[in-house]
Amino acid sequence: MARVRTRGEKIRRFIIARVREHAEDIAKITAAHFGISRQAINKHLQRMVEEKTLISEGQTRNRTYRLYPLVQWDKTYKLDGALAEDVVWRIDVAPALGQLPGNASDIWHYGFTEMLNNAIDHSAGSRINVLLRKDAASTELVIIDDGIGIFKKIQQELGLLDERHAVLELAKGKLTTDPDNHTGEGIFFTSRMFDAFDILSGGVYFSHKFGEAEDWILERARPRSGTAVWMRLNNHTSRTLNKIFDQYTSDDNFGFNKTVVPVKLAQYGDDRLVSRSQAKRLLARVERFKIVIFDFQDVENIGQAFADEIFRVFARRHPDIEITPIRANSAVKRMINRSSS
Repeated sequence: MARVRTRGEKIRRFIIARVREHAEDIAKITAAHFGISRQAINKHLQRMVEEKTLISEGQTRNRTYRLYPLVQWDKTYKLDGALAEDVVWRIDVAPALGQLPGNASDIWHYGFTEMLNNAIDHSAGSRINVLLRKDAASTELVIIDDGIGIFKKIQQELGLLDERHAVLELAKGKLTTDPDNHTGEGIFFTSRMFDAFDILSGGVYFSHKFGEAEDWILERARPRSGTAVWMRLNNHTSRTLNKIFDQYTSDDNFGFNKTVVPVKLAQYGDDRLVSRSQAKRLLARVERFKIVIFDFQDVENIGQAFADEIFRVFARRHPDIEITPIRANSAVKRMINRSSS
């Protein structure tokens, strides 16, 4: 009997972990994984619906499943100069999150307070809305303000080419429009702690997924004011704050001195990376780091001037900075080798 119960628990955990990506065929993939009949899996699904672990929608042949929301909470705050992120966390958000393992709670504490403080200090808006949804597998949290928009503000403050360039700078880290009061590390580290981290602002959408080295810039046709930050984390993640911080620390001083620059973010639309001006935009502020890794994932070609500016001109001017290209295809490697030889 104990063996049957243990197998049933494994089946339920499998369903909970995968139903988000397999809402329409969760019974099929679960049956295949455990080598049992669809009818047996359907009994588990029915029981999970009755227990309010899952929600089912549609008729038998087209039935879909999703996790039942254990917590759904939202609240709007006025940006009146008195709002404090630690108070909102302690009084509202932490109780709404409920019981979580210590490492997951620490990540939420860091990420939420960093993102709310960023909105309080920089959005120039009048209100902030916080929304939280928790189910058996993970928790999602959204922070929405009605301010100027994070990418537009960075573009204006730093005199950047456009909002997409602001995303490239955020991806490097150590970016702030208020260096006297901020280190510029909050968004960088927060984006790398969560399973999924997205920022939607103006006409630009920034996305980072854990385990994927590259970030993504997408554009939308109808820009809107304000900023929305969305974060999602598995409730039982093994990740810790220290593990994430350690990835970008290369010495015993525990300083943020290592960065990974997604080169693709410098490539707008169908543009090719061929000019020195493009390379200089990519190189902006990287002298603040001791180790700079240029990730060429999804970059098909680069020009001679672009490569020369990075791997010869900049490298000679900054011999104390370690520059490393990764995930470059053969065409890109040839151009890099030609420039650095």
